[in-house]
Amino acid sequence: MVNLDNQNTNDLPLIGITCCSNKLGIHDFQMVADKYIKAAVDGSKIIPVLIPSLGDAMLDLLPRLDGLYLTGSYSNMEPHHFGGDDPGVAMPRDPRRDHTNLALLKKAVEMKMPVLGVCRGFQEMNVALGGTLHQQLFTIDGTIEHRENKDHTIEQQYATAHGIDLNPNGLLAQMMDGNLKQQINSLHGQGVDKLAPALRREASAPDGLVEAFSLADNSSYYLGLQWHPEWKIDENPFYKTIFESFGQACRDYSLTK
Repeated sequence: MVNLDNQNTNDLPLIGITCCSNKLGIHDFQMVADKYIKAAVDGSKIIPVLIPSLGDAMLDLLPRLDGLYLTGSYSNMEPHHFGGDDPGVAMPRDPRRDHTNLALLKKAVEMKMPVLGVCRGFQEMNVALGGTLHQQLFTIDGTIEHRENKDHTIEQQYATAHGIDLNPNGLLAQMMDGNLKQQINSLHGQGVDKLAPALRREASAPDGLVEAFSLADNSSYYLGLQWHPEWKIDENPFYKTIFESFGQACRDYSLTK
């Protein structure tokens, strides 16, 4: 349960959480899974502001916000955004989210606004700055299985899947006091192919896949994570520390406005 009780909400930063556009029944919906909102409220101590996928018009919201949070999704980015070919298999798409988030990300970087992105959000962050994606990791020789087993329970799907190595000079290593070995879950079929020139690798999977990145010049907080740190943050100090760090970055940013 998301809990804002007993908090002075006037002191909490406003964080934009971007929505997926999807059809339920015969109607179009704008939606965000509750787990993402709960993790940000409880871990980052923020007020969530849901941003519908309505394109460039949403840019007018950014000056009123103190941070931007991009969630995961069952949909994949359309490949034309990163020069990719049609993979030839049916994949769920969300072009309205693509359009909205790519525009928001470019503006947020320009404004030096804190950004946190997970899974699909991580991939959008790379593409927004000129990176590319692998559309089917499981077809690449030497790649470990990064997808979840959909026959498993949700607890099993979000359990630890593999380790990662942190960049000793990165933001995550600093958060974790130099403990460079961490464990994460893994629920994705796509991933970074070419890292955008402005980004620095923060963490790698055992097969070398980029699992996290930040801005190489440290000009602002721009942290992308391929896994799902929003899952049960109170039971995982690594995940919780990430949300605490994002919340602090947003509070610091709000003081500069």
